[in-house]
Amino acid sequence: MTDRPVVTRFAPSPTGFLHIGGARTALFNWLFARHSGGKFLLRIEDTDRARSTPEATQAIFAGLKWLGLDWDGDATSQFEGASRHAEVANEMLANGKAFKCFATQDEIEAFREQARAEGKSTLYRSPWRDVPEADQPDAPFVVRVKAPREGVTVIKDRVQGDVTIKNDQLDDMIVLRSDGTPVYMLAVVVDDHDMGVTHVIRGDDHLNNAARQMLVYNAMGWDVPVWAHVPLIHGEDGKKLSKRHGALGVEEWASEGYPASGMKNYLARLGWGHGDDEFFTTAQATQWFDLTGIKKAPARFDTKKLANLSGQHIAATGDAELVAGIQEYLTFSGQKALTEPQTKDIERAMYCLKERAKNYTELIDKAHFILTNRPIDKDEKSAQMLESPNKEMLRDLTPQLRTATWNREALEGVVQSLAEANGTKLGKLAGPLRAALTGRPVSPSVFDMMLLLGREETVLRIDDAAA
Repeated sequence: MTDRPVVTRFAPSPTGFLHIGGARTALFNWLFARHSGGKFLLRIEDTDRARSTPEATQAIFAGLKWLGLDWDGDATSQFEGASRHAEVANEMLANGKAFKCFATQDEIEAFREQARAEGKSTLYRSPWRDVPEADQPDAPFVVRVKAPREGVTVIKDRVQGDVTIKNDQLDDMIVLRSDGTPVYMLAVVVDDHDMGVTHVIRGDDHLNNAARQMLVYNAMGWDVPVWAHVPLIHGEDGKKLSKRHGALGVEEWASEGYPASGMKNYLARLGWGHGDDEFFTTAQATQWFDLTGIKKAPARFDTKKLANLSGQHIAATGDAELVAGIQEYLTFSGQKALTEPQTKDIERAMYCLKERAKNYTELIDKAHFILTNRPIDKDEKSAQMLESPNKEMLRDLTPQLRTATWNREALEGVVQSLAEANGTKLGKLAGPLRAALTGRPVSPSVFDMMLLLGREETVLRIDDAAA
């Protein structure tokens, strides 16, 4: 097994959006494959036809693409492999590794009711396990794989350690239903084997499934993959992450303006670590990632930590790349795209926008001054800033700005002198200036705005505010 090239897979069910837990599972599989120079495959487990939808499949694709998790080859459909799954079940039947069970649902339920009443195990032992074919009735049947009755099954897990399960706790699992359709537990094993999957990295809610799936591997004489069952993500309250903890869809986080690089960094840190490193690039994560770094304790999703990491990624990202990220964010959130002039303006202003911004929403809010046109709409707080005596100071400022040298030092000097002449401080004049230039109380430095807007636009906006 270890000599084979690494092949991992992500196998989501298309019954809803790509949630945070699924995204982290996909990321761990992607990182391990890329770190090892192997393949990362995508399989859509769409056997639940009642709940699987094309829209959910597309949402999974969109979420993975947003995170930059490219898969090798085409995504495959589990449902389309049904005939292959059934073929394996019939091969086990022919080899004596499985058997036909003619017990009805009523008989099984009657057995379990009696077992409960007597305080015994409800694990069903089919009386048909060893009945010769000549003595079998012409009636509907399911196919069950023969589980060992003695000894133990050991799941050698790279995260959880060795997990031992007594074989007398394993039932003869159904692999084919009475209508001839394969069950999910069989389909997963056949698909993983046929796809050459060497490492199964998934949530630890699947840990118990591993022992049952090993029945099929062993019955077919197939190599068992390396197991790595990752603890689930919890909310900040320590309970299993669920809808009550807020926006869980990857696309929702994209729509709220979080950069994919920040989300990827944060998801990697949820349950995996490389020393004390908190902030790292995708290239670094790929270089460092291994299964030994996955922790056994559940990780807690912390929105503040996500925001902090996202801010660090915005600060470290090139201006042109940030503009492209903003355009992608606007598309995800259903907003109007930036025009070509706006794109150029926002890239020009990016040096003073990205400082302390946690997401693209904040970047656009800070860029309001350069994306808007006169007359400037003012919020209530900004309107109050433009009442007397501030309005009079602004009137005195514009003649000086018309003749000032247009650089930061000269502009600071002009505003400083005016503030001193009016017996106030520069900071007291910055508020009315900000209100005049952008109409909002929060923005980049007034001097950055003045330099970016240029002399003419700056003077016109102050004149409008002082009128």
